[in-house]
Amino acid sequence: MQETIKKIELRNLQIEDYKELKNSMMEAYSELENSYWKEHHIEKLLSIFPEGQLVVLVDGKVVGSALSLIIDYRKVIANHTYAQITGNYSFDTHNPSGEVLYGIDVFIHPKFRGLRLGRRLYDARKELCEQLNLKSIIFAGRIPNYIDYKEELSPKQYIEKVKQKELYDPVLSFQISNDFHVKKIMKNYLVGDTSSNEYAVLMEWNNIYYDENPNLINLKKSVIRLGLIQWQMRPLNNLEQLFEQAEFFIDVVSGYGSDFALFPELFTAPLMADYNHLSEADAIRELAKHSEPIRKRFQEYAISYNINIITGSMPYLENGVLYNVGFLCKRDGSSEMYTKIHITPNESLHWGMKGGSQIKTFDTDCGKIGIMICYDVEFPELSRLMADEGMNILFVPFLTDTQNGYTRVKHCAQSRAIENECYVAIAGCVGNLPKVNNMDIQYAQSAVFTPSDFAFPSNGIKAEATPNTEMTLIVDVDLDLLKQLHEFGTVRILKDRRHDLYNIKKLK
Repeated sequence: MQETIKKIELRNLQIEDYKELKNSMMEAYSELENSYWKEHHIEKLLSIFPEGQLVVLVDGKVVGSALSLIIDYRKVIANHTYAQITGNYSFDTHNPSGEVLYGIDVFIHPKFRGLRLGRRLYDARKELCEQLNLKSIIFAGRIPNYIDYKEELSPKQYIEKVKQKELYDPVLSFQISNDFHVKKIMKNYLVGDTSSNEYAVLMEWNNIYYDENPNLINLKKSVIRLGLIQWQMRPLNNLEQLFEQAEFFIDVVSGYGSDFALFPELFTAPLMADYNHLSEADAIRELAKHSEPIRKRFQEYAISYNINIITGSMPYLENGVLYNVGFLCKRDGSSEMYTKIHITPNESLHWGMKGGSQIKTFDTDCGKIGIMICYDVEFPELSRLMADEGMNILFVPFLTDTQNGYTRVKHCAQSRAIENECYVAIAGCVGNLPKVNNMDIQYAQSAVFTPSDFAFPSNGIKAEATPNTEMTLIVDVDLDLLKQLHEFGTVRILKDRRHDLYNIKKLK
């Protein structure tokens, strides 16, 4: 990114956005004359189908949009032009009883391309299609690079080469990667589109949840996908090598549609090899200088890969005091810091670390979560306070050198899942670091734990990684099962507490 982004927002278009919408659209379609919607067009769209008009904002400024209509399927699959399908730009073709969400426009300001903001708009369209119980999303896409091949390739040949990745087209390649498939080629679709030679490709994405005779539509998403990264400690020459390895894993778990990526505690430790000639306390303070650049880069990854990233933990110096902290980098561009509350004797003795003083939960687009670093999970009061605030998923980045230490983390995490009726995800480091003092060996088996009742695995383990092997663990958790457990479980631990006899509360 060229500049720091503080906030990404995706919402419905409002008429007050028109000026910014127009400016971004003119930049996006700079090769076409008068390539923007007039204000009366936008007013009409908002009057007939407000939920179908979407915008994405960066720091409060509209930088992209996706505009849609609902149209009869038979009209869509017949040959048509852009003017015909939009009712000569009157949008009279919109039919609330139709079967298809028809995309009439989507664009991103050139300055903000490369952040996968277009993918967010399409993902939102897919969610809308499912919520409205529509058969599919259909649109006619331009093929702007065809102008370079029109003398040697027919449109059909060009499309086949793009599908086989022999050629790249900025529109068609993106749509194919977004699970759209080609239905037909249409000639004279958009007058003046010389770069496509006035051809367009009718594309479709099918809604697998479509029900021709629906009785009840559940509009609420409950299944959240977690991506746990079991990180191999390896020598790293510089910070960029760490970023390269981290981005690889973020790309992987994002590619599987994960909502969260969880890194382990102190996974940045290999960078301390450069300071091994110093005392352990001085070496880790040198490592702490990398923490802010790491936060900024992970914030960019969260935006670019559209995933919430829990950065494990790293040393952090504040007013001369050394803490063990991590960052929740949200895909909306914001970030929050969390701090290890309980410091182990080893961290205190060798590094002079201090514990934090803030116990809190975090609001995300997947509900309320808690984050505790390693040793903290062995203190049940913390997670109980978080459960009282509505936490559904507890994330625990950890680092243990022996099986004894891992056993403590594992069984305490399982206990937290049961007693707080929540999911607990733990992720740790594996491998050896012979040239880093006090960080030479690691043992881990990352896992996701569940409550113990009939709706969950009988042993309370949703999934486990292979011990001491670098890998990712992709796991789905269903929040609706927690709601049912809270109200109708065999036992109801949170509801059945004796508040008349005991209680816990924050002192700060």
